[in-house]
Amino acid sequence: MEQFTKTQLKDLRVLTDFVRTYCNARHATTERHSCELPSQLARHYRADLKLCPECAGLLAHGISKRRTCPLEPKPACKECRIHCYGKEYRAKIREVMAFSGRRLLLRGRLDYLWHYFF
Repeated sequence: MEQFTKTQLKDLRVLTDFVRTYCNARHATTERHSCELPSQLARHYRADLKLCPECAGLLAHGISKRRTCPLEPKPACKECRIHCYGKEYRAKIREVMAFSGRRLLLRGRLDYLWHYFF
């Protein structure tokens, strides 16, 4: 299995935190299952990551797209000239980022302020 760079791992941790926050708030009543994460990323989370099937699929798609991104250093997706995500995925990721970004900032996660505005 191919290893992730430090930058890729940081991006994937942010994406995973945002998707987890979104899923916990929006799909609280939906049945959840353990989500498969790459071993380098799974070490960051103490317990199993449990997501609904929709959010697990979105996260898996995001991980695969980040792994194959040809740009280094990777710009923010909104400034990227190559859009990896299709229109549906891009709209869903945008919704997840907007919802989770505000929620995490209100909870005191100021380290995500950079990702929220840039």
